[in-house]
Amino acid sequence: MIKNFRLPLFIAVIFMSSCSSMYMPNVPNTPMLSQKGEFSGGLHISPRLNTSINGAYAVSNHIGVLFSGSYMNRERESKDYRHKLVEIGGGWFDTFGPDDNRIIEVYVGYGGGRTDRTFRTFDDNGALSHTDIEEVTYNKTFLQVNYSSKKNNNLRLFGKNYPLNYGTALRISSLDMKTFMRNSMGQPRESNTFIEPIFFTRMRLSDIVQLQYTTSGTFGLNSRKYMNAGNSIFTLGAVINLNGKSK
Repeated sequence: MIKNFRLPLFIAVIFMSSCSSMYMPNVPNTPMLSQKGEFSGGLHISPRLNTSINGAYAVSNHIGVLFSGSYMNRERESKDYRHKLVEIGGGWFDTFGPDDNRIIEVYVGYGGGRTDRTFRTFDDNGALSHTDIEEVTYNKTFLQVNYSSKKNNNLRLFGKNYPLNYGTALRISSLDMKTFMRNSMGQPRESNTFIEPIFFTRMRLSDIVQLQYTTSGTFGLNSRKYMNAGNSIFTLGAVINLNGKSK
């Protein structure tokens, strides 16, 4: 069991960083859909209180639609960071393997977001000497491939067995600034494409509810000052699945 957690934990340590980019990734939608009529929903929170909400529904045995949103409002003495993002998408999924317990999903989607940052500088006496305000709105498109398994390993806690399953996703996100204001003055807009490998572990509490641990890295394909790869994902959350194939 420790071996299975080693890679996600290593990535979390490497990529946990301060809010140094205008792009704050949301938790990718990894619903593990298996048949028509199945619904998946999730709520995930990071240590910095970046909150992601995911929902997905299988409209047929191989087609699913997605909705995701995220929000963060972090205020500190020298720096404030506020962000919100909404996206929708759809795509194809299928189950395979000897027990149909492995799932492949391919989704594309579109969304938009806003990030506001405020930096404050203080003099030697502690008085506010300067304030720098940055405001960005952007569009986002993404392509995402998910692979997950419902094959269970057991984690024994307090005399009870809790089934564990694992998954990974690769998301390619393209972001384009619509507006960029700094201290109420227009600035040159930036764009970038990000490669985001994601790893998640789920612990099943019941046939419907699972706890999920998610971690990821974020890699920008272009060198940018503001729309760079300064933030990654490290969250804990809960996921529900209704009307899926029987375990």
